[in-house]
Amino acid sequence: MWKVAESPLFGCCKETQEQPEIPILLRSSAMEVATEQKKTSVPVLPWMRNPVDNSFYEECPLNFLPFLDPRLEAALCNMGITSLFPVQVAVWQETIGPGSFERDICINSPTGSGKTLAYALPIVQTLSTRAIKYLRALVVLPTRDLAMQVKEVFASLAPAVGLSVGLAVGQSSIADEISELIKKPTPEAGICFDSEDFSFGLRSSVDILVATPGRLMDHIYNTKGFTLDHLCYLVVDETDRLLREAYQSWLPTVLQLAHTHNQTLYPDASSILSPTFGSLKTIRRFGVERGFKAKPYPRLMKMVLSATLTQDPSKLAQLDLHHPLFLTTGPRRYQLPEQLKSLKVICEPKLKPLYLLVLLETLQGEKCIVFTSSVESTHRLCTLLNFFGDRQIKFKEYSRLQRQTIRSKTLRAFRSGEIQVLVSSDAMTRGMDVEGVKNVINYDMPAYIKTYIHRAGRTARAGQTGCCFTLLLKDEVKRFKKLLQKADNNSCPVYSIPSESIESLRSLYTTALEKLKESIESEKHRKRKLTKTRTPGASLAGMIDEQMKKKNEALREKIKAEEDMLMREMERQQMAVVDRRMVELAMLES
Repeated sequence: MWKVAESPLFGCCKETQEQPEIPILLRSSAMEVATEQKKTSVPVLPWMRNPVDNSFYEECPLNFLPFLDPRLEAALCNMGITSLFPVQVAVWQETIGPGSFERDICINSPTGSGKTLAYALPIVQTLSTRAIKYLRALVVLPTRDLAMQVKEVFASLAPAVGLSVGLAVGQSSIADEISELIKKPTPEAGICFDSEDFSFGLRSSVDILVATPGRLMDHIYNTKGFTLDHLCYLVVDETDRLLREAYQSWLPTVLQLAHTHNQTLYPDASSILSPTFGSLKTIRRFGVERGFKAKPYPRLMKMVLSATLTQDPSKLAQLDLHHPLFLTTGPRRYQLPEQLKSLKVICEPKLKPLYLLVLLETLQGEKCIVFTSSVESTHRLCTLLNFFGDRQIKFKEYSRLQRQTIRSKTLRAFRSGEIQVLVSSDAMTRGMDVEGVKNVINYDMPAYIKTYIHRAGRTARAGQTGCCFTLLLKDEVKRFKKLLQKADNNSCPVYSIPSESIESLRSLYTTALEKLKESIESEKHRKRKLTKTRTPGASLAGMIDEQMKKKNEALREKIKAEEDMLMREMERQQMAVVDRRMVELAMLES
């Protein structure tokens, strides 16, 4: 029996009447009996030393989640979601309950724990009260594939409450993206638009934008009407990777634009608080913005997420976090899904592909992702596997060197079950969610525990079970053991492959290797032939730069032509209105 008591999530409740058969919402009984576990390392930053443990929360059925909009509840049910995972409940409490917008949130949670919905749901719920459409939430991700996946989650929720979601990843031309993201003003009788103030009439067509850093910067610098003036949420997903790579300095640019708007239009706490508050001053905006119904204009809230969130102060300082709250799962820095089973396969040198093939056949057609250490290895391995003749397993390559259309087509086929095995580089290690993946196989041992966590996280997602196999040579076993110990994983039994199964494939292996050699030589010949047909002295990078310059110039001319056409139409209508009024005045005078 549980009681609804005072809590930040429920607010102050006058009644404490017992609620029979209501599941635990906020804290499980484990919180009362949990003992402090020994930590292997202590974070440098004080706010990371006392995190909120997501494991103290329980799954919560939607009908018991406080303040959830009924329209969003229906949308979640249509997605097949009937309850929220612990990390989602924890974030809901901190964003929807009292104290929201008072601090930024950092989430370090295992892969497959539901981090995307954890931030998508409260953002959509909060923005559902907006009256005027502006770009209010920006979600930044490192890759196109991941951004497209996150956009699908938002697109399943936002329309239910009248919000729209945009995507800026470079999948389509920038002109097409501009037409989707920016709404041009419609000519109205009697309203004059000066050509210099044309951008004043442009407005965002979306409330939420999911973007990759490169294309985001293109719109910031080149798209008229694209503004971050009304931004309320900034989500940095896969934070450690986004902080590790500069991506045209997108982060300081976004923060500067948001900060400049804040300083220009709204005073901060430093103007009214005494100096004794020091660095703990709380930045708040005053007044009421028309876009929200009688709600104070909120400051920009940042949400940063990763399964392997960095603890490097110099990197986290780039985010300019405001009183950050650290949400994590358990005391360990690196977490593997509880339902994941790690196994190792000891291989003989030069026969590794045979061990992989036998292992895949043993798994009897279950969905598998095979990870290699490079895109070149991915291509060679997938080509080799397809040379083993007519097997019952279909293999496909998936790497960043492929065109986006090919990757998307391959991913759809894998999700639908047409393909059983995906041979991938680390392009798929982060965030990609494919339902029904039972096994992950590390063909090449990962060099870092972070890589292992992100690879293994493609299975055992959302509470499901899964296995992660790692193929090792004998001299790699000790290093692999030390690698797993960084995630407090001391259990990784050996998975044995029968030697007779390996021997039965030796003849096919020899033939497949010969075909692979011929295939590689043929590809090299085609590349040399293409190189000779290029302009003498022109490098590939130079040709690409020249093509991009021509494309951008043509795009600018097209946009300018459209703007000129719209201005001429406005002027024509304005002149018609003036002529009509002059005629009316003449008639009145007569």
